[in-house]
Amino acid sequence: MITTLKQPTLSLSNSDLLRQKYGITRSQFSSFPQIICGKPSLSVEKPLYISSAVKGFGLSDGGLKERREPLIKCEAYEADRSQPVDSGLDDDRLEAAKRIKIGIYFATWWALNVVFNIYNKKVLNAFPFPWLTSTLSLAAGSLIMLLSWATRIAEAPKTDFEFWKTLFPVAVAHTIGHVAATVSMSKVAVSFTHIIKSGEPAFSVLVSRFLLGETFPAGVYWSLVPIIGGCALAAVTELNFNMIGFMGAMISNLAFVFRNIFSKKGMKGKSVSGMNYYACLSMLSLLILTPFTLAVEGPQMWAAGWQKALSDIGPTFVWWVAAQSVFYHLYNQVSYMSLDEISPLTFSIGNTMKRISVIVSSIIIFNTPVQPVNALGAAIAILGTFLYSQAKQ
Repeated sequence: MITTLKQPTLSLSNSDLLRQKYGITRSQFSSFPQIICGKPSLSVEKPLYISSAVKGFGLSDGGLKERREPLIKCEAYEADRSQPVDSGLDDDRLEAAKRIKIGIYFATWWALNVVFNIYNKKVLNAFPFPWLTSTLSLAAGSLIMLLSWATRIAEAPKTDFEFWKTLFPVAVAHTIGHVAATVSMSKVAVSFTHIIKSGEPAFSVLVSRFLLGETFPAGVYWSLVPIIGGCALAAVTELNFNMIGFMGAMISNLAFVFRNIFSKKGMKGKSVSGMNYYACLSMLSLLILTPFTLAVEGPQMWAAGWQKALSDIGPTFVWWVAAQSVFYHLYNQVSYMSLDEISPLTFSIGNTMKRISVIVSSIIIFNTPVQPVNALGAAIAILGTFLYSQAKQ
């Protein structure tokens, strides 16, 4: 039964409701425990419904039945609501939606990174000019974001001179790390480069400890043992080892550590989204890298190499160059966007899983020969990276 109470035209007490429905006398009703409502005031703007309140009293049309356990369930809701409000259910739905969103970020991040590494290696095999390849990647990302801002697909960030000043050392480190990684992949297998790059946490701890004076829990230092040991085992058993490729990956690790340090120190309190932050970083890195690219390689070398690549591969080579440039920006953009949604620990774990997906996929696609002991070294290094991310928290 639904009873509508409207103020001030109708006023019913608890006893009136029960006596009218079930014919209970005042003497019978006196045995009921007193029910005290916490909030005496009711809204006068909307009628209040009382839903199935009397079932808990153990009453029937025949009269009063004695029950010891209190089974009273009162549910009140306003006229424009069909059910009582359940805030816990809404929270669960929001949490589930957030998890799905993070899962989509991670899946997209890993997929884009795998595609970039495949096309990047194909380009470098046919066109071994890592400086120009790195520059094209940054140029593509800068162009994409400028068009997005111009067409209002994305909101342009509000920046000032101080923002670009604090971003400059981050861009320098990012530029060095990007070029060094590309140089590495032009000389060795993609899988080997990423195995060495999984040792980045070791550089992070060493730099933070000896240059910044930071201290870490004992578990962090112990996690460096499998990282360093695994990378060393993978390096000495690599069939196609190249010192330039090895040093490129190591320099990339060191540069990205400084990039993270400068970014944390310089960007505190800056209200720029992850997507726009990486866009600004790409543009500034492009300005820094372009003159060095011209000096190291130059148009004459590019022209000769481009003609050779076209003659060997055909027009498909142009697609490879465009794909590696675009996918480089997209995977980095998604990774920075995910930082707005997840904790650094979750991001670190996701980055570890990303390296596993890149290593496995590149070995399969390029038919990279891998010895069992080499695979063991890679597994140990990646395990150490995971342990590091856990111990640091």
